[in-house]
Amino acid sequence: MKKLSYFINIVPVLILGIFTNVSCTTEDILPTIEFSVSNSSLSENGGSVTLSVNLNTTLSNAKAIPFTVTGTATLNTDYSLSSTEIIIPAGSNSGNITISSIQDVLIEGNETIVFSIANNSDFYAISGTFIEINIADDDVDTDGDGVFDSEDLCPNEAGDILNNGCPFLGFLINEVLYDPATNISGDANGDGIRDANNDEFIEFFNSGPALDISGYTISDADRVRHIFPSGTIVPLNGVIVVFGGGTPTGTFGGAIVQTSSEAVLNMNNAGDIMTVRDASGNVVVIFDINGLDGNPDESYTRNPDVTGSFQLHSTITSANGKAYTPGTKLNGTSF
Repeated sequence: MKKLSYFINIVPVLILGIFTNVSCTTEDILPTIEFSVSNSSLSENGGSVTLSVNLNTTLSNAKAIPFTVTGTATLNTDYSLSSTEIIIPAGSNSGNITISSIQDVLIEGNETIVFSIANNSDFYAISGTFIEINIADDDVDTDGDGVFDSEDLCPNEAGDILNNGCPFLGFLINEVLYDPATNISGDANGDGIRDANNDEFIEFFNSGPALDISGYTISDADRVRHIFPSGTIVPLNGVIVVFGGGTPTGTFGGAIVQTSSEAVLNMNNAGDIMTVRDASGNVVVIFDINGLDGNPDESYTRNPDVTGSFQLHSTITSANGKAYTPGTKLNGTSF
């Protein structure tokens, strides 16, 4: 403890009509300490604030300022401290610590951290004996689907945890090439040969959990053109591409690749209806070529992928002029 000693100004005092001078000595005047925080609120998502103490005098020796922490938040679960004590270095009159939030995935509401400092024989607090900091909970689930808004790609629409909070859309067609270009640029299956039938393809996307499509069929208006072989399982949010024939060569974004079991898809440019049925004969999805451009020399694809309507591939900005992208997204990246 630093004692401050000084004489108060001599004050004239009137005693029985006689003025006299009286001198007083005051010792042991305590230093005052101010307790403050840079912000009274703290975001759960990577927030931090600084807690500071300031004395009205400079210390000759370093000193640890004691404090206690209470509140509804839990140390090392909801927040962390850079130090468990505030040190004022020798030759200084201030010190601080940092309080940092810890992100979690619990809906727990806003919580508080209460720092308390008590007057003692070393100093006197002039700015109150406690400070409260509020931690704002960002774990909100607006649509109630079990996925917090901070991670939910569809926060206003109830979906599935396995699909980042978005609804599963089922087994769907994402891209169709029924009219390959007449030159080598129409070689969609990558085998080095342009073939009007072999380079036709249908790209499917499984917007759902792993799906066994063994025994599913693809038919045109006349008859079955492909039967998915036993053991064909499309993974969660996986892709499968069926070409008309040839020897598909390439990675195709990691998609499952098959060729028509009937050696041809035979999609008619003038108009056709391609129908996918499950092993029991129930219709799963239909693609209607009628009404589309009969000879586009490129594919029709959803824009955006999976959820959008069908458009000519090369007309979409993100496609960068490509005429087709079997197995991948519009921009050529994997799903």
